Amino acid sequence: MKAAAFDYVKPRALNEALSLLAQAGEDGQLIAGGQTLLATLNMRLSEPRVLIDISGITELKGISIAGNCLRIGALVTHTEIEDSELIAKHAPLLKAAAPHIAHRAIRNLGTWGGSLAYGDPAAEWPACSLTLRATMIIHGPAGERRIAANDFFIDLYTTSLEPDEILVATEIPIASKQEVFYFHELARRHGDYAVAGLGAVAQKQGDVLSNCAFTFFSVGATPVMAQTAQDLVNGKKLNDQLIAQAVAAARSEIDAIADITNSAETKQHLIGVLLERGLKHMIA
Repeated sequence: MKAAAFDYVKPRALNEALSLLAQAGEDGQLIAGGQTLLATLNMRLSEPRVLIDISGITELKGISIAGNCLRIGALVTHTEIEDSELIAKHAPLLKAAAPHIAHRAIRNLGTWGGSLAYGDPAAEWPACSLTLRATMIIHGPAGERRIAANDFFIDLYTTSLEPDEILVATEIPIASKQEVFYFHELARRHGDYAVAGLGAVAQKQGDVLSNCAFTFFSVGATPVMAQTAQDLVNGKKLNDQLIAQAVAAARSEIDAIADITNSAETKQHLIGVLLERGLKHMIA
């Protein structure tokens, strides 16, 4: 199929893009890398009358240090994250996750902000942003607002981003020297959507993990944090018994949802498999 006819504009500044978005109203649609939108346009699942290409806006680009945070512009590509020395040093979970995203050609074009704004529960970046306690920086007609990742993802493909707003960047606290992490996803083939995945971070001292964050993706309508399992592990000496308790807690607290190829029971089982592997990896 071919996309329906639309007008195309390419603003050079954020204010110009916001103005065009306001003028277009419900008929306007932003495009950056096009990782998801191009497919939905061709299948006519999305039929905007005006396509606003924000890929040339400098304010949305770049990876930098901002105080005690790492700032990632919305237009930063998956490949830029994968190759960045700043990411490797200050947010290594993201470097570990990047190679799991689709294939190289897609990683070269797809963007950090596009993935977050789309809110796909099977995508890597929403889960990672939740795990790393990211803050979304959003601009709209009323100016700038900031919202925690925990409040950003609302439902299936639904975020708190308003139709007249643009996600500009994300700020992530810089990893400490004591931080350990784990990222893995189980998929039929490399590049396929995950059947289930886990992004986890914690502070490690000896056999004790604290300030834990365990986020599962591709198991529910949004990325899901295993709060009960985190509370069980936090500040306690990790052993086989505690790991088993945490695994049981995660399986109990997360209500997995089936997809077209995998049952809810399969995903529920894999939640435990991933958490057990993750805990053993981080403590080692």
